[in-house]
Amino acid sequence: MNIIIFGAAGFIGKNLTLELARETGNTLILVDKKREFFSDIETFRFQNITIREDNFDEKSDFDEFLKGQDIVYHLVSTTVPTTSNQCISQELMANVIVTVHLFEACVRSNIKRIIFFSSGGTVYGKDIYCPIKEETPSYPINSYGLQKISIEKLLYLYHYMHGLDYQIIRLSNPYGPYQRPNGILGAITTFTYKALKGEEIIVYGDGSVIRDFIYIDDAIKAVRKIVEGKQIYHIFNLGCGYGTSIRDVLETISSTLKTDLKVTFKQGRKTDVPENYLDIGRYESCYGKLNPISLKQGISKTAAFMKKYYSI
Repeated sequence: MNIIIFGAAGFIGKNLTLELARETGNTLILVDKKREFFSDIETFRFQNITIREDNFDEKSDFDEFLKGQDIVYHLVSTTVPTTSNQCISQELMANVIVTVHLFEACVRSNIKRIIFFSSGGTVYGKDIYCPIKEETPSYPINSYGLQKISIEKLLYLYHYMHGLDYQIIRLSNPYGPYQRPNGILGAITTFTYKALKGEEIIVYGDGSVIRDFIYIDDAIKAVRKIVEGKQIYHIFNLGCGYGTSIRDVLETISSTLKTDLKVTFKQGRKTDVPENYLDIGRYESCYGKLNPISLKQGISKTAAFMKKYYSI
């Protein structure tokens, strides 16, 4: 299978690459801004990957990238939930409009299927009932979620007009190896890193915020089942299917690593929905029980990776 991954140097992209590249029948093109972002992937010396540099913007030659490709993974986003809403018009141009150019090239190139990673949290908004089903109306409260749901609707439109096949993965809060512990995304990853370093952990709000956390290996395995399995639905929620509060996350990190945490609580943010966890019944009805590893196991695996990767 010829596969191209846009945004391949990110957290999800690297883990997806490691999974797909291990199968010699796959040939992968990895696309991101700079080749140096793939330095850790290159240590694996895969013979079936090609790395390409591109900014994923209006200058991108998508027709050239897509020549001979079967599957397209779209993982690119120029913003994250906590920093969106600042320059909404620019964010829409950089993400939605450029993605339209990609879809048009997919149609011209007869791409078999495009896989879009949406958001299991931000597309639904604030006034929701958990666990959240795929049919829940979408009322995003930040431009990140608005971008994601706009791209979802565009995929439906291009499927309707041109027959472009697609899958949408509404992923919750993945964590684990290769996620940057910089506090921008990934509470568990950031908290675990700071706990190992003995650094201050900043929590916005009182720790009662509830999220659906999934270890990245479980997420990638589920994605492969969705992409390679029988196509019944176009949209799937993907998470653990239950909620965990930030306070419980902190307590689990402390007990797993056997260390006291230095936690500072600050005023909550408007972009933080109080409670969000997903109903994964649609996925499990199609592909069987997800059976994700426990939070304690995931934190232990994440910590072990960090100790080696960052020489902690």
